[in-house]
Amino acid sequence: MLEELKKKVLKDNLDLVKNKLVLFTWGNVSQIDRESGLIVIKPSGVEYDEMTADDMVVVDLEGKVVEGHYRPSSDTPTHIEFYKAFPEVGGVTHTHSTFATAWAQAGRSIPFYGTTHADYFYGDIPCARALTEEEILGEYEKNTGLAIIEKFRTNNIDPTAVPGVLIKSHGVFAFGKDGANSVYNATVIEEVAKMATITEAVNPSVVRADQFMMDKHYNRKHGKNAYYGQSKH
Repeated sequence: MLEELKKKVLKDNLDLVKNKLVLFTWGNVSQIDRESGLIVIKPSGVEYDEMTADDMVVVDLEGKVVEGHYRPSSDTPTHIEFYKAFPEVGGVTHTHSTFATAWAQAGRSIPFYGTTHADYFYGDIPCARALTEEEILGEYEKNTGLAIIEKFRTNNIDPTAVPGVLIKSHGVFAFGKDGANSVYNATVIEEVAKMATITEAVNPSVVRADQFMMDKHYNRKHGKNAYYGQSKH
């Protein structure tokens, strides 16, 4: 079942290691097949260098395992909430990458300081609130997803324009049109977080860059009149 998608999701998870976003088993990638409503995700706690495509787990949108001999990632309920809330999202990546997680632990959104940021995120990379004790002792992973969705809806954030988020005291979730795209966005988040950290160290009084700069750089890659890159014939 979904054999090609399993191979793809395996590669996406291995790219977390390749891109130096994870240590040990500190991350996961999933992708949804919207036609069937099924999700392929990394198994829980399995070392990356031991995983095969057959180890990927298939779950439905209620979290029920449809196929697989391992338990799915413990973060599966978080991924499921994103797929339910954001029909435009096709892939989700979760990491504890160092610099971005430092911003999450500080409870800070990553401000727009320059063009690298604006090439991928139309706005600050938000940090969702910390979970309450009741939320943590309850359905923790599901409530993690709900807190992030709350942040996006309360602040009218489009997950395609801002395809990533931090959550207070936890880590990073990135979105994409598929699993590979979500890994790409998670990689960008880590680099942008690193740049922001260094920027504030160099100039503690730094302020956000101008909105017109963000408009220009984001829209030249993603706007209706985008001209970055080559035309597709």
